[in-house]
Amino acid sequence: MPTQARKAWAVQLQESHSVTIAMSCAIVSLSRCAYYYQPKLPDDSVIMSVLSAITDKHLRWGFPKCFNRIRKLGYKWNHKRVYRVYCELKLNLRVKRKQRIPPRSPERLSAPNKQGECWSMNFMSDSSRNQRRFRTFNVINDFNREAYCFLTILIIS
Repeated sequence: MPTQARKAWAVQLQESHSVTIAMSCAIVSLSRCAYYYQPKLPDDSVIMSVLSAITDKHLRWGFPKCFNRIRKLGYKWNHKRVYRVYCELKLNLRVKRKQRIPPRSPERLSAPNKQGECWSMNFMSDSSRNQRRFRTFNVINDFNREAYCFLTILIIS
């Protein structure tokens, strides 16, 4: 049962049956500390002004940097309290998610329709049994895949 309801019952017992505070608290099983407690309403205007001053000066700072600056300025506010005010002022920065690369749709390779329409070329290197290296310049006709070796260069090492 909430404390506020018990406190209301204790006050009602005192008024209607003229019992002491201690006895009314014992009847409704409420401690006297809870009966006398007056909640402190937080005045967050100072936190709001400090936060707005920091965020006006540093637009891209998030909460951790703002809170560290508040601590360096000498204020001893709890981080949960400062974060609550930070969220009330709607100072939360949008979290930028990693953009996804759109799915690729590979296109089919176009095949040539007649001989000599499309050629492919490449350099290749190899070595013979006696460890002599050589390079070749290869040209291939894509229509019938005929290979032509135009140039062979021996590399003496």
